[in-house]
Amino acid sequence: MELMRAARLHVPTRSLTVEEIPKPVPGRGQALVKVEAAGVCLSDVHIIEGILSPFFLEGDTVTLGHEVAGVIEDLGPEVTGWSLGQRVVLQVVELRNGATHTRGVDYDGGWAEYALASVSTLISIPDALPFEQAAIIPDAVSTPWAAITGTAQVGPAQPVGVWGIGGLGAHGVQLLRAIGAYPIVAVDPARAARDRALAFGADLALDSADPDLRERILAVTGGRGLAVAFDFAGVPEVREQALTVLGPKGRMVLVGLTDRALTVANGTVFSYMQQQILGHYGSEEHHVPELVALVEGGRLDFSRSISDVVPLSDAPKAVEMLLHKVGDPIRLILRP
Repeated sequence: MELMRAARLHVPTRSLTVEEIPKPVPGRGQALVKVEAAGVCLSDVHIIEGILSPFFLEGDTVTLGHEVAGVIEDLGPEVTGWSLGQRVVLQVVELRNGATHTRGVDYDGGWAEYALASVSTLISIPDALPFEQAAIIPDAVSTPWAAITGTAQVGPAQPVGVWGIGGLGAHGVQLLRAIGAYPIVAVDPARAARDRALAFGADLALDSADPDLRERILAVTGGRGLAVAFDFAGVPEVREQALTVLGPKGRMVLVGLTDRALTVANGTVFSYMQQQILGHYGSEEHHVPELVALVEGGRLDFSRSISDVVPLSDAPKAVEMLLHKVGDPIRLILRP
């Protein structure tokens, strides 16, 4: 039996170890992908910490990693339309028996030398797109893209705010700039994050502790307030602050995850202003191909997003780097 290395999470104890496990064999409708790059996401940290838990996992241990790019190593019986050596990125979720299953959560993901994937989750990528950049498109880029174009339906010249300029928020700023939102206000307590927001296209970057934050946002929006506020941080205090600068019919979109309660301080004003709070999670199957096409067409560039590349054997170290923001990373990449 051929073995491979994989970073495995024992869910009951929340312990992450790199170990050798059997190399999978593709069945009908499946492909075996040799992993070239896998992103390290805050959602992975949430799974390790227990904020997120698998719904459909068979057993008590799972290979983490939902941002995966590589080449097709092997194909299952009767699979057509794909070829060995083809460069691909993998969708994060797939439907199984009518339920949505998440890669690296409900079944084994890509923090491994090889990943098993249903061919329905394969997306071809061009030769010019590096694996490291391709890997982060599912989730790190597609989640804010879906939140912006789908849940929030942001239009050109709409004033928007982005709270939390990490892996999701930085791409949120970049994508909002690409679709013509204006002005784009970024909010983060870290100076490095605010500088990054400006580099990625924000018109104004504010410290969340700035006592004049509300007045400055009202000034830059001509007194209107924000049409949309995005919480990419998953912090209740952020959400409460964002509510204070929404304009009439403004939408607050909750993308960052938290298990803490959200408080609307003045429900009368919220209702009178006809504001909305919208939950958002992940992306749909058409979002990743859209982004790959935009990169291929020169409309988007994610080369600035790769903060460091770490060997698969150091997966636990990469998690600690992200958790403690060592080097202020946008996205860390594991390479087998």
